[in-house]
Amino acid sequence: MALRAGDSQAAMTGVKEKVLTLDTMNSSIRRVEYAVRGPIVLRALELERELRQGVKKPFTEVIRANIGDAQAMGQKPITFLRQVLALCAQPDLLNSPDFPEDAKSRAEHILRACGGHSLGAYSISSGIQLIREDVARYIQQRDGGISADPNNIFLSAGASDAIVTVLKLLVAGEGRARSGVLIPIPQYPLYSAALAELNAVQVDYYLDEERVWALDVAELRRALRQAREHCRPCALCVINPGNPTGQVQTRECIEAVIRFAFEERLFLLADEVYQDNVYAEGSQFHSFKKVLTEMGSPYAEQQELASFHSVSKGYMGECGFRSGYVEVVNMDAAVQQQMQKLMSVRLCPPVPGQVLLDVVVSPPAPSDPSFAQFQAEKQAVLAELAAKAKLTEQVFNESPGIRCNPVQGAMYSFPRMQLPPRAVQHAQELGLAPDMFFCMSLLEETGICVVPGSGFGQREGTYHFRMTILPPMEKLRPLLEKLSQFHAKFTQEYS
Repeated sequence: MALRAGDSQAAMTGVKEKVLTLDTMNSSIRRVEYAVRGPIVLRALELERELRQGVKKPFTEVIRANIGDAQAMGQKPITFLRQVLALCAQPDLLNSPDFPEDAKSRAEHILRACGGHSLGAYSISSGIQLIREDVARYIQQRDGGISADPNNIFLSAGASDAIVTVLKLLVAGEGRARSGVLIPIPQYPLYSAALAELNAVQVDYYLDEERVWALDVAELRRALRQAREHCRPCALCVINPGNPTGQVQTRECIEAVIRFAFEERLFLLADEVYQDNVYAEGSQFHSFKKVLTEMGSPYAEQQELASFHSVSKGYMGECGFRSGYVEVVNMDAAVQQQMQKLMSVRLCPPVPGQVLLDVVVSPPAPSDPSFAQFQAEKQAVLAELAAKAKLTEQVFNESPGIRCNPVQGAMYSFPRMQLPPRAVQHAQELGLAPDMFFCMSLLEETGICVVPGSGFGQREGTYHFRMTILPPMEKLRPLLEKLSQFHAKFTQEYS
């Protein structure tokens, strides 16, 4: 019997060819890219190692302004959240005089809902029933009394996990019948990565940078019309407040989007993880669920919606505990059962994260002993973020060749920068996107790590970078000034 070339080589060398190679692996995985933790971040980690080894650099530390990781940037945890979590994790502390009584009663309340009264036990796949009920009450209060059903709420390992779960339900078909999902450009790279992994079609619609990254229904129509020539668009994703663009959508815009989705039979995904992060005067967060319901018939009874929230952002910044939720509205009952089945494969979301979520959606009441401290800490975080948003816009807009829209919400600025033609040409010779070349040069010379706009998507011929506003104020101003000075030097060098 004839041997394959690989088998023949193995017979001679005694070394078998690997079963799993780049050629044999899932080709969809090879297409996945995630700019927020991409090549520039890997280089930042290498530079940190070199600094620890005593290698001389033009800087003394790497400032990772690439990701919305609040506590890594120095934000202190909210005391009450951690007190309840500590008490749940180590119930012996319930006898300690060092914890306030409302934290103790909350911990006891949560532990009674846990299997074996322990965080170490699995919960049901959709999350602890008590906590889902508290999430429903939070949504109802947030939305001015509009009811929420705990059975339509699924807890998850961060909002990302829930988003991917819903996308898995939506994606189907082959060829021109393959599912397409409309996502904003610029976008959070989770969406492009998940769609690549699922072998779905990414349908780009562009936000209008000249109008503070506004969402325009005419642009949605253009994207949908073109997409229908080669795929089956089935869903529309909106990120509000925006990541990486920081805009907050008006109620009128949300109503227009809902009407569009209804007319075009598109499932709506509302990524609302930054709903606590609204800073600009005149801006206000409106949930898609609230607007949808208040629009009345036929939208309230028929438009399908999944909305997502998380403890990773807001004032909490508890990224590492991986906790969030999705609420589904008007989902087909049989599909909702399939969603429950899909989630059960992963057993349950992390239970400590569920505890934190419960405290976030049900914080101390005004009559509770921890209320004053909780409110003071929460407001201090949000007030500082608002000040940093304003400072970021101001410093960048004072810099020639950089223009930054108002950071109305979320945790990032997404400035547009001018790059000289020689820099663009040199980047292309190196096989790099021009903004990647700029960001890599910035990192090597200053230690500042930001993410190139090409990782989020941008209009052809424009260049951006995303920078988080999370560094402490005493580091943020020097960082902004150093970045602006580097851009001026870079421009001069390549002019």
